[in-house]
Amino acid sequence: MMNVSEFAREVSVTPHTVRYYARLGLLKPQRDPRSRYKKFAESDIARLQFIMRARSLGFTLSEIGEIFRRSARRQTPCPMVREIIRRRIEETTERLDAVLALRERMKQALVLWEKMPDQVPDGNAICALIEAAGDSHDSA
Repeated sequence: MMNVSEFAREVSVTPHTVRYYARLGLLKPQRDPRSRYKKFAESDIARLQFIMRARSLGFTLSEIGEIFRRSARRQTPCPMVREIIRRRIEETTERLDAVLALRERMKQALVLWEKMPDQVPDGNAICALIEAAGDSHDSA
């Protein structure tokens, strides 16, 4: 059995992360009856590694909790896992498309700005460069 610090060191996370996951119920340490400290078993390492792997795939802690609950009830979480990943791929694609469109607007603005002189604001203008970029916000 390991204490929080030993366990965290074993899996290369912070003790704060271990405590947080335990507070959420994702990790289920035992209490040492003498010291009342939380103790982690070797089997908890695999559970924390699963959490870290799921997080690296974009699963939320809530979703990971649901995966654990379904597994504990001996229900396959696989259909839910596939659906979450399908949805995340769509969401990520939309965000990526938006970022790529932003990058293109930025590149176009820079090309335009390279030809423009620096100007001092005249009371009506704030920054001639941004104002010259037009109504790009409509495409955002």
